[in-house]
Amino acid sequence: MKQHRLNIQTSARPDVLERVLRVVRHRGFRLCALNMASGADSQLLQVTMTVESERPIQLLSTQLDKLHDVTHVEAQLLEPASQSAFQIRA
Repeated sequence: MKQHRLNIQTSARPDVLERVLRVVRHRGFRLCALNMASGADSQLLQVTMTVESERPIQLLSTQLDKLHDVTHVEAQLLEPASQSAFQIRA
């Protein structure tokens, strides 16, 4: 499966994270990692999440961008770990 990192900037409202996670689930992506930090002015949240799916990431990023409290979404494909380090030669 392909893994993507999403950097999402949202307003600091109590229900924003719940709505973001609901969209992730409804679009068929699996959450692998999540990090959230408030901005310097405490009005914004910076959410960084890693998700995986075979589906195109645009299906998710477009829907997240449509959420009222989301101000910015940036998606980045994560390179898979090199398989050669785990191969055993006989």
